Amino acid sequence: MVATDSLSLIFSALSDPTRRSILGRLAHGELSVTELAGPYEMSLPAITKHLKVLEKAKLITRGKEAQWRPCQLEAKSLKKADDWISTYRSHWEESFDRLDEYLKTIQKDENQPGEKSGKSKKRK
Repeated sequence: MVATDSLSLIFSALSDPTRRSILGRLAHGELSVTELAGPYEMSLPAITKHLKVLEKAKLITRGKEAQWRPCQLEAKSLKKADDWISTYRSHWEESFDRLDEYLKTIQKDENQPGEKSGKSKKRK
């Protein structure tokens, strides 16, 4: 099944480490396809395929200025992914808070004088 909704396209695009790296580089400013291809050991057509995936997910835009095709990050599309992830953030924060309270209880019990769990008292 091919993903067609915007959130699925975004997460699919983000699933590839090369595309995430490209987005990271574009976060510092627009670059040409040739400039983007520089650090990767792949052909320009391969980089172009990655850019098409990012463009379809609306994570980048590509300009048309004569022979120069600058690529630019579209951070507002990343906001969609962040918004979706944020719906689960409160769940994880509550879980971590409960874990923190549990660990404090365990540490308090271990620091109590007297018999420690797992050890028996010395017999006379």
